Amino acid sequence: MTSKDINKKIGTKIKLERIKRKLSQEKLAELADLNKNSIGFIERGESSPTAETLAKIADAFNITFSELADVSKVEL
Repeated sequence: MTSKDINKKIGTKIKLERIKRKLSQEKLAELADLNKNSIGFIERGESSPTAETLAKIADAFNITFSELADVSKVEL
């Protein structure tokens, strides 16, 4: 699996988690103290989020970093 595939899987996982929680990209960005545009780039797999960014998103979802980073079941 390439880094591009990993970025897309992480982005897909974040988007699914956000939708499951009925959050807008703007609200997730606010909860995670990130820029709304950053959330969009991450969800589309257009950027490589840092561990710190993923930790902030995991905290906003109230899940562990490991839960967020586990993309083994995410289909592209």
